[in-house]
Amino acid sequence: MKILIATGNPHKFKELLAILPKKQAGGKKLEYVSLNDFKGLTLPPETGSTLAENAAIKAVYAAKAAGIPAVADDTGLEVGYLNGRPGVHTARYAGEYADTDENNRKLLAELDGLLLHQRGASFHTVACLALPSGQTISFEGKLDGYIGFGYRGENGFGYDPLFIVKDTTQTLAELTDEEKNRISHRAKAFNLLAEKLKMLK
Repeated sequence: MKILIATGNPHKFKELLAILPKKQAGGKKLEYVSLNDFKGLTLPPETGSTLAENAAIKAVYAAKAAGIPAVADDTGLEVGYLNGRPGVHTARYAGEYADTDENNRKLLAELDGLLLHQRGASFHTVACLALPSGQTISFEGKLDGYIGFGYRGENGFGYDPLFIVKDTTQTLAELTDEEKNRISHRAKAFNLLAEKLKMLK
């Protein structure tokens, strides 16, 4: 069975491949493809007001367009000092067409002068599985931590170099892929979704 991971981001695709099951409970092989395998297939704008709505928008569209089950997620970084921002606007915090570095630099600027204990934050992920019929099921994961004072680490993507995992001294970007996939918000959500994939007919 083919499953579409509804992303064109090679880093995210690689991360999810390491989490999702290769076989179903009955031994049937699961094969994963990305948006890059479907010429001209691009996701609609994330117009939802919540992470769950955005994940469903992407998953439902991808499943119907490709004609196979699709999984998509939306992740929000919520910073306590900023009253939960950037939240649903995490991917475009510095503007609709902002890149990762611009988002990170805006966040650091807004927290400038604060001590570490004032920089509490959490990552939330909602992972959605959609069938071509439009049926969906969603799962959530969360990771607590702090926003550091600058970039640290070479792994990961997005805000990972800034996010210090709670009860550690390391950012997500300083963890190995294996370490990250044991604790991350995305891993928690997709590990739950993985159990559903194993039973999918």
